[in-house]
Amino acid sequence: MKRILVPSDFSPQAENALKVACQLAKQHDSEIFLLHSLDLPSHLANSASTGAMPETVFFMKLAEKKFEERMKKPYLEGLKITQALGHGEIYNDINEAVKTNNIDIVVMGSHGASGFKEMFIGSNTEKVVRTANIPVLVIKNEHPTFEINDFVFATDFSEECRTSFKKAQHFAREVGAKVHLLYVNTPAGFKTSSEAKKMMQNFVNGLAVENYTLNTYNDTSVEKGILNFATETKAQLVGMSTHGRKGLNHFFNGSISEDLVNHANMPVITFKI
Repeated sequence: MKRILVPSDFSPQAENALKVACQLAKQHDSEIFLLHSLDLPSHLANSASTGAMPETVFFMKLAEKKFEERMKKPYLEGLKITQALGHGEIYNDINEAVKTNNIDIVVMGSHGASGFKEMFIGSNTEKVVRTANIPVLVIKNEHPTFEINDFVFATDFSEECRTSFKKAQHFAREVGAKVHLLYVNTPAGFKTSSEAKKMMQNFVNGLAVENYTLNTYNDTSVEKGILNFATETKAQLVGMSTHGRKGLNHFFNGSISEDLVNHANMPVITFKI
């Protein structure tokens, strides 16, 4: 976790994420890359590189001023921070910054989304979760002390999730957290206790998992089960794999990880399968 990317729209949620990133950076001697995407209208974005449009210059100067104000915050003192401005869609800017700067993790705030906005548009954070190839830690609230002791990793225990769980396990080791592997038993995907136990044990075999528990939780939906289990165990973080579904497949099938990003008040981290 040596390079942390923090996208910012200068909102309170983005500042909450930056504060968490700063705590992680101090703990792990990391460098922070602070990115603001202007998300300009297309006619302005095309002229951003030349500065030909006065509106473009205005937005860029405004962002630079906000960056200067943000850099004066006391919680940034002593940290190595690189700033950048993006001019495209935020998830494209983030993916480009990840590749260019060899980023290890994205830490970003979320406003969430609901109703028709969630169905047809989705939040920027949801798009980042869907497209990013590295872990994305989503923060909504302020965390004066960001300390992860209990980390719930929910999975269907399929073979394809073993790779993403290895990434989650690596993250847990870095932050010193105990991993609570979770299978949510729903009416649609019900398994007996013996079936669930065998499935979970087969999943962890050969993965050299340390400091963990295996858990089955019964609920009416996977999302509710994850949130209820995390609440009951007083976990500080929920993690999941994400498939990065797109197009019609995403519209009809949805993504539990993206639902959690939108609806959970606690921090959520996703790992790409």
